[in-house]
Amino acid sequence: MTIEQANPDGAAKYAQEAAGYRPLLFSAAYQMTHNPADAEDLVQETYLKAHEHCASFQGAHLRGWLSRILTNTFINAYHSRKRHPEVLGLGGDDSPPGGAAAPAGLGRDPAQEVLDGLLDEGLQSALRSLPPPNLRAVLLADVEGYSYKEIAQITGSPIGTVMSRLHRGRQSLKSALLESGFQPR
Repeated sequence: MTIEQANPDGAAKYAQEAAGYRPLLFSAAYQMTHNPADAEDLVQETYLKAHEHCASFQGAHLRGWLSRILTNTFINAYHSRKRHPEVLGLGGDDSPPGGAAAPAGLGRDPAQEVLDGLLDEGLQSALRSLPPPNLRAVLLADVEGYSYKEIAQITGSPIGTVMSRLHRGRQSLKSALLESGFQPR
C-alpha cells in the first residue's frame, strides 16, 4: 500500500514539503558531482527513491531523510562507475567528435559562474584548501543551514565527528583567509 492509498491528504502534504527541498538537494548534489546535469539527475533519482519508500519514512526530519537518500544514491552510483568504467571516444577523451571545442560558457555551471563573480579569489582558494570532509561540513552548516544532527544523518557520521570536522574546517578556513590577507567586502 502506498502513502497515497493510505492517506491521500498526507501524500499531498509530503509531496509539497519534499518539493520545497529541491534547491537544497540540488546544491548538495552539485557539490558532489560538480556538474549541473549530473546533479539534476541525482536529485531526480533521490525523489524517485523517496517516493518509492515514503511509506517507510518515520520521523519529522524530511530534509535529513532526503539528504541521506541523495548521499547514498551518489555513493552507490560512484561505486557502480568504478566497477563499470565509462568508455571514452576514440581520442581517449570525452571531447566532441571531430575535435570541435564547446562554445564558450557551454558546460559551465551558471551557479559557479555567479559564485566566481561574487566570491573573492582568496576565499575560493581558502575553500579549495580544506579537506573534503571538513569542506562538506562547513558548506552544509554555514551555507545550507543544516544542524549538527542533520549533517550527521546526511554524512553518516557521528555528531561528535561532525562537530570536529566543522570546527577544524572553520579554523583552517580562518587561518587560510588571514594568511592570504583576505578582507571581507
